[in-house]
Amino acid sequence: MQVRIGGTPVLHGADLTLAPGRLTAVVGPNGAGKSTLVRAVAGLQGIAGGTVRWRGEELRGIRSRRLARLRAFVPQRASVPDGVTVRQAVTIGRAPHVRPLARLTRADHAAVDAALARAGVEAFAGRRLPTLSGGELQRVQVAVGLAQEAPVLLADEPTSHLDLGATAGLARMLRRLTDEDGLAILLVVHDLALAAAVADEVVVMAGGRTVATGAPGDVLSPGRLADVWQVDAALATDAGGRTALHVRWLDDAPPVG
Repeated sequence: MQVRIGGTPVLHGADLTLAPGRLTAVVGPNGAGKSTLVRAVAGLQGIAGGTVRWRGEELRGIRSRRLARLRAFVPQRASVPDGVTVRQAVTIGRAPHVRPLARLTRADHAAVDAALARAGVEAFAGRRLPTLSGGELQRVQVAVGLAQEAPVLLADEPTSHLDLGATAGLARMLRRLTDEDGLAILLVVHDLALAAAVADEVVVMAGGRTVATGAPGDVLSPGRLADVWQVDAALATDAGGRTALHVRWLDDAPPVG
């Protein structure tokens, strides 16, 4: 896939494949093209070369309402309008299923209820969006996507502004949606330890290209961390499944003690 923005090449050689019941994490340094890739896959950014296919059909031939039934997109930062409740926001996700000027059916209301429950936001469905924390807002954005009932969820750095607890909670929810609901999830993320913990497959990008794809332990090797991020680091997982990124922060660190 190739993407140009303002005449400047941003992607030139990026590729990935999504599958049901699998979570794919896209990682890479700043400027690698991660967000551009997920936006191009979502149909929100035009491409200059290559193809994007959804279930074998080229993206350019899919109308927007049908595309919204194939994939849901969770932005990094969504607008937070005053006066809109959580339930009202999630109801917007039903738009691809509702004919113009038609009312929501019983099935639509049931889908909204299910989306609220699956995202864990039903307890504050009546609250207005500006009253929510960052973690709660991101869960609501996922609920909006779930209300679309699309088989694929694309999330562009949903944890970038969250604290540790909110990040862990969102990660557990995305993993559950993959394992229990069979969604295909594409997660753009900066945190390599998080990617290694939750992803079935990691796509590493650098300079607008896909440089490696595979299991987290295979592609996030010390050698690749050095090549792509220019850092002396290694990922580690303990017996309890906790992941950590061990980094040599200083070249000449003084001895301890």
